[in-house]
Amino acid sequence: MFDLIVKNATLPDGRRGMDIGCSKGRIVAVERDLAAEAREVIDAAGRLVAPPFVDPHFHMDATLSLGRPRMNSSGTLLEGIALWGELKPIQTVDEIIARALRYCDLAVSMGIGAIRSHVDVCDDELKGAEALLEVRRRVAPYLDLQLVAFPQDGVLRGPNAMNNLIRALDMGVEIVGGIPHFERTMEDGAESIRQLCRIAADRGLAVDMHCDESDDPLSRHVETLAAETLRYGLQGRVAGSHLTSMHSMDNYYVSKLLPLIAEAGLHAIPNPLINIMLQGRHDGYPKRRGQTRVPELRAAGVTVGFGSDCVMDPWYSLGRADMLDVAAMGLHVGQMSSRAEMEWCFDAVTANSAAIMGLKEYGLEVGCAANMVVLQACDPIEAIRLRATRLFVVRGGHVIARTEPQKTRLDLPDRPGEIDPSIYAPEAGE
Repeated sequence: MFDLIVKNATLPDGRRGMDIGCSKGRIVAVERDLAAEAREVIDAAGRLVAPPFVDPHFHMDATLSLGRPRMNSSGTLLEGIALWGELKPIQTVDEIIARALRYCDLAVSMGIGAIRSHVDVCDDELKGAEALLEVRRRVAPYLDLQLVAFPQDGVLRGPNAMNNLIRALDMGVEIVGGIPHFERTMEDGAESIRQLCRIAADRGLAVDMHCDESDDPLSRHVETLAAETLRYGLQGRVAGSHLTSMHSMDNYYVSKLLPLIAEAGLHAIPNPLINIMLQGRHDGYPKRRGQTRVPELRAAGVTVGFGSDCVMDPWYSLGRADMLDVAAMGLHVGQMSSRAEMEWCFDAVTANSAAIMGLKEYGLEVGCAANMVVLQACDPIEAIRLRATRLFVVRGGHVIARTEPQKTRLDLPDRPGEIDPSIYAPEAGE
């Protein structure tokens, strides 16, 4: 007796008519015409079944705080940082926990199964770390939550930031963060990378740094991050988030930089919604888009995963935990319009981001954890195009969220009475 069978599924790799059998929290069968009984059977009816969405870059200590204590009137990154500095002293641990749990509820309903959240450690009370460690404990049965010790004010610039970062790691925060471009000088930025990578190497931890989130083409800390990754043998354990200055860099320099990033096994995490919103604010026209060079990084063999970064906080007043929104923005800004590129954008919010986070047992093969999403779409491209409804969200072989299919009733003569938005996809190969 299976716990769950999902029948007649289309998988992201194009296999159709597949049945997925789940038992004891694992996928135990992926085959056509699975002859077995189950406690629950879902008929996917040819729709796309995917592994959970993965968000490799988020700020859960700030989420859903929009308007407190005031709005970001300029919409800029720097005012957002200043506004966050005003909020930190007045928010409580309980408030952070409540907001974060509300966001996790929303994320799960949207098919997200894993989130990497940065937590600001420049608050001497470490309220954010205390709160998100408790949130991580509470959501563990249904959501994988990784935490990054993030010195928002600069680990060398903030008077107690380095000590606080060490304290946060000792409390159980598991990833070393940084923000080298926000240090006072380029030299301090490079030195912060060296010190933080040394800490990660000594403790056997991963690194995820906000790196070069700037329009300045001379903000080149990713070069130092890649070099220190190689120096300390951290290949495959380091991510550079944002990397927006690469959008503005000289092409010759980038031709040297990309092979170095690839050699270091450095992962890249653009955040399309935020990057397109915050970058280029000092430009007239033409105005820079700000998103890093995603197609070029991909071509160089770098693992690239899209993050959402923010939802309703000092930096971004929109968002709804929809990684398909993120993929769609990344697709448009990167002008990735071929079929292969659009399919890759789906990977950027699923498999690629799972690889960056080092998630175990992720996927839709026998032996993987029985975690998946049934989408109201026939393939990954249509899922992005429609921001497809998450019909069923499955965790450990059990349905934890259900949404009715999106349909519209029409009252028109000689026309169908009901419209399903997923019926307009082109046939495979068109």
